[in-house]
Amino acid sequence: MSRIVLVSNRVADLAKASQAGGVAVAIADTLHARKGLWLGWNGRIGDRSEELRTRPDLTESDGTTIATLSLSAREHDDYYTGYSNNVLWPVFHARLDIAQFEAGYYQRYLDVNKRFAQALRPLLNADDTIWVHDYHLIPLGMELRALGVSNPIGFFLHIPVPPAQMFLAIPEHRELARGLASYDLIGLQTKVDVGNLIDYLQDGVFGRILQDGRIRAFDRELAIASFPVGIDVDSFIGSRPKRVREQPPTTIRLLGVDRLDYTKGLPQKFRAFNRFLEKYPDYRRKVTLSQIAPPTRETMAAYADIRHELETLSGRINGRYGELDWVPIQYIHRTAPRKMLVDIYRNSRIGFVTPLRDGMNLVAKEYVAAQDPNDPGVLILSRFAGAAEQMKEALIVNPYDVEEMANSIKVALEMGLTERQERYQALLAGVRRNNTYVWCRSFLHALDSVGRRNPLAIPSSPSDAARKALQEIELARVSPRMQPN
Repeated sequence: MSRIVLVSNRVADLAKASQAGGVAVAIADTLHARKGLWLGWNGRIGDRSEELRTRPDLTESDGTTIATLSLSAREHDDYYTGYSNNVLWPVFHARLDIAQFEAGYYQRYLDVNKRFAQALRPLLNADDTIWVHDYHLIPLGMELRALGVSNPIGFFLHIPVPPAQMFLAIPEHRELARGLASYDLIGLQTKVDVGNLIDYLQDGVFGRILQDGRIRAFDRELAIASFPVGIDVDSFIGSRPKRVREQPPTTIRLLGVDRLDYTKGLPQKFRAFNRFLEKYPDYRRKVTLSQIAPPTRETMAAYADIRHELETLSGRINGRYGELDWVPIQYIHRTAPRKMLVDIYRNSRIGFVTPLRDGMNLVAKEYVAAQDPNDPGVLILSRFAGAAEQMKEALIVNPYDVEEMANSIKVALEMGLTERQERYQALLAGVRRNNTYVWCRSFLHALDSVGRRNPLAIPSSPSDAARKALQEIELARVSPRMQPN
C-alpha cells in the first residue's frame, strides 16, 4: 500500500488532535488508520527569515512523520489572516460584504503555498498518494505540478462552495480555478457543493463536462464528488471521563457548541430563544440555553463585532427574563475540553445547531452520538449546515427565521419519547454508517482509481479506464461501506 501524505494549513500533535476538533480530528483519524507523512504550519510566527526557509522540522509520532514550517509575521498577516480568512472564508460562506478584495493579500498567499510545495517535494516517494486539505492550500497542487510531481494529488474542501456568481466576485478566481484544476480529485462535503463548483468551472473558466463525468479545465481533467466528513462514534463516546459528578438538572438545557464566528448564526439563535421565552412564558424558569463559544481569530474586526453583539444580546435577555435563581442564557466564551463534551451533550434535551452556512458541522453528529438511547434529546439543525443533507430526521430549520426556530424549540421540548427514540435511532445509524473511516477510505480509494490513470496530459476522448474510475468514485460516494479496508 502506498504511503499517504497529508498537507494542511496547521499540524497538530497526533496524541492531542482528537481534542482539537475540526480538520485536525479528521486528519488524525486518517493517520491512525494509515501511517504516512503530515506537513503544515506549526503555529509559530517568526521573523522575515522564515519566508526563505523550505526545509521543515521533522519528528516522528506513532509511526507517522510530522513535517512543520513556521510562518513569518508578514506571511501570517497576508496568507493566513489576510487572504485565507478575510477573502476566501467570507466569500465561501456567502459574506461578500465583509471580504477584503482590495487588500493585495493574494501574492503572499501564493508564495506560502509555493514554500509548502518546495518543502514537501524532497520528502516525497514515487508511489506516495498526496491529500491536500482546505481553502488555505488551493494552489498547492499547482505548485507541486510545477516542481515535476506526478503523483496522484487529491484536494478536500472542508468549508462550503459558494454559488458561481459569488465565486466570480473574487478578483483572482481564475488563478484559484487553475489551482483546483491541478488536482486529480476534488472532494466536497455535499452534493450542493459539487453542483456549485461545476457551475463555476463551466461559467467562470469555460470548463466542460466530459462523457465520463469529469471536468476539463486548463487542459487538465479532474473529478469532483461529495465525501461527507464523519466522526469516530466509539472513540468519541469512549472519551467520556470515568468519574463525573452528576447533579439532577434544575432546568431543561438547550445546548449550542460553536466557535465564535459570524457564520455560526449565534445572534439569530439568541434572538430565537428570546422570542421563545416571549411567546411561551410558561417555559420561563424551566429552560436554559447554554452556549459554549470558544474564541477564534480575535484580532479580526468581524470577530470582535460578533463577540460584542452576543454579549449585548445575552445581557439584554438575561436582564429582561432572569431571576435570582435562573439565568436564561449561559454564555461561555472559552473552550470546553472535548472529553467533557460527551456528558454536556448527553445532559442537554436539545442540541441547537443553527449555522448560517457550514461545510458539515460535526457538533450535530457528536450530539446525536452522545445521547442516551433510552431517553434521547432532539437535534434542531440549520438547513444550511452540510450535515442537514444527511441528517433529515433532525428538526430542520431556517436560521434566518426567528419565529420558526422559536416554534421548533417548543416542538422539541414537547416531543414524545417514542418519536424522540425513532429520530435518534435513524440519526445514529446514519452517523455510524458515514463515519470518519468511511470518509477516509472512500476518498483515498477514489483518488487511487482516478490518480493512477491520470497523467499530466490526458487525451480529450475518455478511455474505458477513465469511465471505470468515475464509476468507482460514484460507488465510493454512494456505498462507501463496500470499499476495501
